[in-house]
Amino acid sequence: MSLYFALLLAGLAVVLALGSAGVALFAGREPRILRVASMPLLGLAGLATTFAGLFALLGDGSASTTLPLGLPWMPWHLRMDALSGFFLLVMGLVTCAVGLYGPSYVRGFERGRDSLAALGGFTGLFLVGMLLVVLADDAFLFMVAWELMSLSSYFLVAFQHENAANRRAAFLYLLMAHIGGLAILLGFGVLAAFGHGFDFDSMRAAELSPLWASLAFGLAFLGFGMKAGLVPLHAWLPEAHPVAPSHISALMSGVMLKVAVYGFIRVVYDLIGQVQWQWGVALLVVGSVSALMGVLFALMQTDLKRLLAYSSVENLGIIFIALGLGLLFQGTDHPTLAALAFVAALYHVINHALFKGLLFLGAGAIQHSAHERDLEQMGGLLRRMPWTGYFFLVGCVSISALPPFNGFVSEWLTFQAALQAWQLESGVLRSLIPIASAVLALTGALVAATFVKVYGVAFLGQARSRHVRRARPVPHGMRAGLGLLAGLCLLFGVLPTQIIALIDPVAELMVGSGVPQAGAQGWLWLTPIAPETASYSAPISILLLALIAGFAIWWFRRGKVRRIRRCDPWDCGFAPPDPHMQYTATSFAQPIRRVFALLFEIEESRPQPEDAAPRYRLKIGDRAWGLLYQPVARAVESASRRVVKLQSGNVRVYLGWTLATLLVLLWIIS
Repeated sequence: MSLYFALLLAGLAVVLALGSAGVALFAGREPRILRVASMPLLGLAGLATTFAGLFALLGDGSASTTLPLGLPWMPWHLRMDALSGFFLLVMGLVTCAVGLYGPSYVRGFERGRDSLAALGGFTGLFLVGMLLVVLADDAFLFMVAWELMSLSSYFLVAFQHENAANRRAAFLYLLMAHIGGLAILLGFGVLAAFGHGFDFDSMRAAELSPLWASLAFGLAFLGFGMKAGLVPLHAWLPEAHPVAPSHISALMSGVMLKVAVYGFIRVVYDLIGQVQWQWGVALLVVGSVSALMGVLFALMQTDLKRLLAYSSVENLGIIFIALGLGLLFQGTDHPTLAALAFVAALYHVINHALFKGLLFLGAGAIQHSAHERDLEQMGGLLRRMPWTGYFFLVGCVSISALPPFNGFVSEWLTFQAALQAWQLESGVLRSLIPIASAVLALTGALVAATFVKVYGVAFLGQARSRHVRRARPVPHGMRAGLGLLAGLCLLFGVLPTQIIALIDPVAELMVGSGVPQAGAQGWLWLTPIAPETASYSAPISILLLALIAGFAIWWFRRGKVRRIRRCDPWDCGFAPPDPHMQYTATSFAQPIRRVFALLFEIEESRPQPEDAAPRYRLKIGDRAWGLLYQPVARAVESASRRVVKLQSGNVRVYLGWTLATLLVLLWIIS
């Protein structure tokens, strides 16, 4: 299939997304337009994006074109290749699910005071920005699209702006997005200075010294890492994602964070090209810290959407661990191992988009039906929202990396790449990679504990509040969106060899090598290194699980079990169980909180004396605020107080400062 056709489909997706934004402007007068026109157009844009990505992955080479837009001497350049196609596929799958889910979900906003025109308009522009970032082939269009993506998502975060916390989260997000954008712009400036042009072809031809290449890498890592939410640049993420509407949270976490990964891969692997193994060490360390800290903070949360936001920090850490392994192997001349680690990173990119999109949409379904985000107020939702409960369970199992779902495959591939550290000559690197692997293993165990807590507290047991007891199943459209992502989580876990074959052209383009041995034993067995080293078969895993489940059902349905008399259990003379006797989300996480207490800022108030009502309050803060952000804020405030003294009100003083600045600039230029 010609890549020009894929580029044409991507252009159609941009037009449909713009159409969705334009139609939404009429939702202010007629609210139903948002769900009957704007959201379906968004879903069609997602469908076109999905097929564009598939055709690009199945095609060969690249396709490019120039649009008569932008500046007179700098038109917009568009390019479609395997890397663009892969991220378009990621974007399209999640957007299709949001297109199915959105019409029923946004109905709940029609009776509110919030602007539906703003919600639909900025959602369409948000998708346009992400599409153009992936298609851009010059720095100018890339930065224009990047700013469009950041600004439109700012307005979506601030959608319910009556709440002061929402305005604060939106401001923090916008501030850090622009700091990251400035770092990316400086990185492009380094490449453009040596390439003598702002188009990516000129940057690819640039000859950089190791020092300048490392500087460009550092700026790209800072800018894209800030947008990806890596520790310690993650502070905006748990503030912004929870306050946005849930289908926007799914797009931000499932897609926007992956656009940051795309930008990093495009700059480092494609534009810089001269990979150094030291960069892999930096990614490995930051990724490991992000994965561990992200899951620890997720485990401590009781707000469901905030918990999922911190979980995104953890998953982006896993992606950057795999990318770090890839850079290490590539920098030490092990291209096949570098390709394996790179494929593992991309596999986790699409896996995280699917199961995190599913979980955020599930959280939105709970909020839509039960009007609740606090886990401490939930319980028993599986009886009231069975389909949501089943689909949410698929997301929990997938994110916990349990077979046969998709999360297991990508993390298993990452471990398989890490286990090849013995092939490196450096003893330091052979010691560093096992440490990162141990952190990844600990992270996996904590993720499982986190989502056991989430599902057990929210869906099992008894309802803890009246509005949760009144919850009802969500409309069919919302179920369809959840079901699509749940089915894809299973499909991507059952057919890993086919998915890797689809991703392989991206590895060949970026790394120069693929992993053809992964499917050497046929579609039934995944063998990333060699059959004698390690292998995995998802279909056989499903068969074994089915046999175990069938045996368990047969065992418990035997005649002896049926003759057991059912009655109330002995309760030792106490009252029957009620919701207050259940485990809470806070008590579930208490043992791990005690172990890792030094990593948190914990404010804990004990119960009052007997003459007052007993109360227990717990506040868990992020030490990054006190160690990084607050000192910077105090320094800026101090500098501002000093600078304000320049504002004397005297025109002659202002003219003097202007003259002095002009003289300094002339001296620097000359």
